[in-house]
Amino acid sequence: MNAQRRRKVRAATTLGLAVSLVAGVLTAQPASAATAVTLSVDASAARHAISPDIYGMNGAEAAFAAEIGLPVARWGGNASTRYNFKNHTYNTGSDWYFENIVAGPDNTVESFVTTNRNRGTRQVVTVPMSGWVAKDSPGAHPFACGFPATRFPAQDGFDQWDANCGNGKLNGTNLTGAVPTDTSIPVDASFAGEMVSHLVSQFGPAARGGVPIYELDNEPVLWNATHRDVHPDAVSYDELGGKSTATAAAIKTADPSAAVLGPSGWGYCEWVASGLDGCAPGADAAAHGGLNFSQWYLKNMKDFSNAHGGKRFLNYFDQHYYPQIGGGTDPDANALRLRSTRSLWDPTYVEESWIGPGGVNAPPLQFIRTMKAWVAQYYPGTKVAITEYNWGALNDINGALTEADVLGIFGREGLDLATMWGEPQPAQPGAYAFRMYRNYDGAGSRFGDVSVSAVSSDQGQLAVYGAQRLCDNALTVMVVNKTGSDQASPLSVARFNGNGTAQRFTYSPADLNTIVHGDDLAVHRGRIDATYPANSITLLVLPARRR
Repeated sequence: MNAQRRRKVRAATTLGLAVSLVAGVLTAQPASAATAVTLSVDASAARHAISPDIYGMNGAEAAFAAEIGLPVARWGGNASTRYNFKNHTYNTGSDWYFENIVAGPDNTVESFVTTNRNRGTRQVVTVPMSGWVAKDSPGAHPFACGFPATRFPAQDGFDQWDANCGNGKLNGTNLTGAVPTDTSIPVDASFAGEMVSHLVSQFGPAARGGVPIYELDNEPVLWNATHRDVHPDAVSYDELGGKSTATAAAIKTADPSAAVLGPSGWGYCEWVASGLDGCAPGADAAAHGGLNFSQWYLKNMKDFSNAHGGKRFLNYFDQHYYPQIGGGTDPDANALRLRSTRSLWDPTYVEESWIGPGGVNAPPLQFIRTMKAWVAQYYPGTKVAITEYNWGALNDINGALTEADVLGIFGREGLDLATMWGEPQPAQPGAYAFRMYRNYDGAGSRFGDVSVSAVSSDQGQLAVYGAQRLCDNALTVMVVNKTGSDQASPLSVARFNGNGTAQRFTYSPADLNTIVHGDDLAVHRGRIDATYPANSITLLVLPARRR
């Protein structure tokens, strides 16, 4: 159900993000220009499991998905909000003239589940929650649409292939007065329960190989924009809270073994504010204890659980993350892209977009840590997920460096699930970032699954991530050279019993079509001396000493 994804920007207002900083933050002082960056790994420190589900995508070319052993895929996006599993019809919303489209046999939810089950990929399936799904519709032009010319003859644009379907704007202003039943039928939470029951009948329950995770719709605060022909009103705390608990209960009734994921907000404004409040907690927040939107959402789900004997109705707290940066690859854009990954974890990083001092003036996001802090306070035990993200430039080495950095951060910070939106094509550099973690040697070998302490004296130049592999106890160390020059850097390795060598695998501009297996490096008294090529990703694999 992939629909076109846009960068989401909101008008600037003043806001302080209500969250306490997490103790034990990793920081490092920048190295001076004359001092080599130093790297260190301690195999016995900061150990925790890395969830394989952080390497997911919303979709992927079949051969590439098989090549990297894609762990999880998501069926979601704007089109899923009105997907009707009974007639396989969805509405494109504002992404494309609000048209009802009948999904082809390869694009139904059943096809998605079948394809991914067959290749061993777990599935996240989005269930509708806005109150409307697409009605029975013709499978060819003319389509049913939300702003037909027969009702709105004057609009700014019409589909060139379907002249009756307009974009719902006149002189740049959204039209009002659309008739929801032109495209859709009203439904409630029971519809989601029926959808889950249908999938259980087809594939069994989650506990026996059926769909493991269901998502509570998609970006609900944007319903009054993306799906404004049927949901023109701004989403409030009470609407999202009531629909989320009712839909989660319907899912759990249909499949008690399935996990529920939500609320899947589009970005910063939806993390902290309802549609009624805009981009800062206002009257709606004040009426709900002064909590921001995410905090209250978690508390509301926890309260609902408490009222039902402690049964868990939310398994994953999910938000989408799109860095508010351009898609260019000029030197300034490339440098910003590499810096902006710090917004996932760094308490000292000041946002350089409208989210920062030039706009809403939010404090440092340290987004994953903030999500985990909210969970710890308002609904302990809930996992954290990012089911849409994309730093862009996946056709460029800079995008590959950034993605390798992001995947390393996901593992180190303990994110539980992530699915990239707008996945790279198999031959693009961005795809090699995934290969470096999931199939660096072409034989299925992977980065480790237990994160260990890895520290760089300058993470902005050489980013480093470490993990031990359980299957053979090898220590894997990922080094991302974000600079335009070769970097000679010593790496110290503590509390690891290796065999004295380190295998080296490198992806760099020297050959953008392959990962190069270089000469082994010596490990002498716990030290490796290596030079990391400019703009490169290097994986060092230290085999464990055989007993």
